[in-house]
Amino acid sequence: MPTLDHKIDFAVVLSATKANPNGDPLNGNRPRQNYDGLGEISDVALKRKIRNRLQDLGESVFVQSDDRKTDSYRSLRERVDANEELDTILKEKNPSSDEFAQIACREWIDVRSFGQVFAFKGKGKGSGVSVGVRGPVSVQTATSMDPIDITSMQITKSVNSVTGDTRGSDTMGMKHRVDFGVYVFYGSINTQLAEKTGFTNEDADKIKQALFTLFENDASSARPDGSMEVHKVYWWEHTSKLGQYSSAKVHRSLDITSKTDTPKSFDDYATELSELEGLSVEIIDGQ
Repeated sequence: MPTLDHKIDFAVVLSATKANPNGDPLNGNRPRQNYDGLGEISDVALKRKIRNRLQDLGESVFVQSDDRKTDSYRSLRERVDANEELDTILKEKNPSSDEFAQIACREWIDVRSFGQVFAFKGKGKGSGVSVGVRGPVSVQTATSMDPIDITSMQITKSVNSVTGDTRGSDTMGMKHRVDFGVYVFYGSINTQLAEKTGFTNEDADKIKQALFTLFENDASSARPDGSMEVHKVYWWEHTSKLGQYSSAKVHRSLDITSKTDTPKSFDDYATELSELEGLSVEIIDGQ
């Protein structure tokens, strides 16, 4: 299948209602927030959700979380070793890094999309590999349109974890949530890197589908079903490999502003899209 032959830009508008979109482990798992009080969701967290959705779509994914594994491998190394071609390369005295990268990109959609660093010791007399794959799909950190309000509540444990635990059921903990916030994140797909990893037009369609279904099968105690919602996906497809406009200009064409001082729902925001001559945009409603 031919590789992607035109540049793509995209934007995703989502909301969080009484949910913790992305807890900060260095701050008691409070929702991430920058110094201006705006909420954030890291690009790593967003890529994790995209990977999960690609798995749900039946795609082969290299970096799988333990609670979402579709195979029995306990580590990335075991997943590499299970591939006969990659296993053979790791046994070679002078392995080909380019060949290793090509096989990995062909095998796993997240490798040919986001890239991956492979640093593994060899097997037998093999000298091992250290391969860095740059992926064509870039995703920025999601940022809220307005400062977020964080509610914290104290919780208690109702049962001892182990027999003989003397702490009792009054052990305290904290739980944090964003009352309401509208976030937006942007991304791009680069054709030059797509050619190197073998990323195709069909792969781009799968990424698009993952974006507007981003929070399917993502429920947790921090993000109950319905608390995270994708409202709009904006998908710009250029007519050339380099694109008619820079990604920065395309992303700036989307303007989101609050209509009230204290927005409580997505309806309290106005979205305006400036037209860029010769560049069409597909607007998809989230599910």
